[in-house]
Amino acid sequence: MTDTVIDPAEAAPPVAVERPRFARPQRVAFVQSSWHRAIVAQCRLAFLREIEPRGIVASQIDLFEVPGSFEIPLHVQILAKTRRYTAIVAAGMVVDGGMQGFVAETVIKALMEVQLRTEVPVFSAVLTPQHFDATAAQSESFAADFAAKGAEVANACADTLLSLERLRGQVAAGIV
Repeated sequence: MTDTVIDPAEAAPPVAVERPRFARPQRVAFVQSSWHRAIVAQCRLAFLREIEPRGIVASQIDLFEVPGSFEIPLHVQILAKTRRYTAIVAAGMVVDGGMQGFVAETVIKALMEVQLRTEVPVFSAVLTPQHFDATAAQSESFAADFAAKGAEVANACADTLLSLERLRGQVAAGIV
């Protein structure tokens, strides 16, 4: 048996994925910690790349920078209360320091409380590496992790906003 070699020029072009579109414009707040800015920014850049094909353009996304991850929940809460945003994304990095677990758990718990209290979906890209010593190789690795998380959170954000838009429409129509 011989292997068949397929010329890439003859291969079928990639199929464009048809994604549902929003009935109303969406506006997203992106709250980002400035602690380890270069690494955390990879999350936002990947988020912007992934969210645009999903129907939310960069001009509909507002960036808010805070000093560290611990400051994220208060900013998220104030932004959610404005009712200007249909979703809020939080990105930050909590590193070693004895209180790492406490800070990460507190931030995540507070973000969930904001989302439930305000009914504005909040997405977390707050990551907690076990050991961080800021070497170039490790920084690159964490930057790649943040980029992957940015793409994941963009998809979760778009899917959730579409789902909520449908659900709220069904509730308004008395279907649910």
